Amino acid sequence: MSDDTRPAPGEPAPGDGGPGPQGGPRFRLGYVPGATPGRWARTWEERLPRVPLDLVQVDAAAVPAALRDGEVHAAIARLPVDKDELHAIPLYAELPVVVVSRDHLLAATEDSERVSAGDLADDVLWVPRDDVLFGTGVDRPGLRPEPYDDGTGARVEPEPDTTQDAIAWAATGSGVVVVPMSLARLHHRKDTVSRVVDGLSESPVGLVWLREGLADEVAELVEELVGIVRGRTANSSRGRGAPEARSTKKSKARAATEGRSGVGSGRGQGRSQGTRRGGPGGRGRSGNSRRGR
Repeated sequence: MSDDTRPAPGEPAPGDGGPGPQGGPRFRLGYVPGATPGRWARTWEERLPRVPLDLVQVDAAAVPAALRDGEVHAAIARLPVDKDELHAIPLYAELPVVVVSRDHLLAATEDSERVSAGDLADDVLWVPRDDVLFGTGVDRPGLRPEPYDDGTGARVEPEPDTTQDAIAWAATGSGVVVVPMSLARLHHRKDTVSRVVDGLSESPVGLVWLREGLADEVAELVEELVGIVRGRTANSSRGRGAPEARSTKKSKARAATEGRSGVGSGRGQGRSQGTRRGGPGGRGRSGNSRRGR
């Protein structure tokens, strides 16, 4: 399955959860917004064509629950995670970028230029409820939004519901948003620009799955996926994909060898038979050659 057809956030892919061909297994791989599992999905299809792979988009904060509930068997998720509950293999880390309106001073910089956290000191920083960068205890650049009276006498700090909402607010020039680069690309707008921010922590992404409670068949498929994301070749795999891959490789090697030797073709057989017929004649020619000398 490619990334071109994606389910709605939090919803399973079409056919998700059902059996594979002839009642065989299926594997459900979750991925957070911004992640692109297509390259690993393509390798999976090559190595395990009899085990359909369903891609399921899951909100970053909902990944542990999706694993516990069996909505997905493994997930490409934002790190860190609770390592008492989940295994985690780091895959890559994303640079943080600031998203500003096209009227912002930073929009005058070149695309390749980086800005510093200090450059955001005079800007309101919008942090959405689904933020993945600024957890508890993490310093935030910029200014906090001005609290307002919610009508009950309580002072409430405005907070966008989603990253997409926060970027829409930034587009109006009311503040800025800092997100991992993939989310800036996912929610790109023509009225905003983004620049990499130096001095802020990167956002790591990894493959995660439950430490306990997996059925044996699912655990075996998880190991197949681990091998794929770690870049193991099919021949180095010890799982389902290994025999198929080796068998395919042997078949290709055998076909190549037969093609070079001419086995199975009329022309090749003719050469082979000619060689056999020419055995005695060859000795005769050799004798004639000696007599000629």
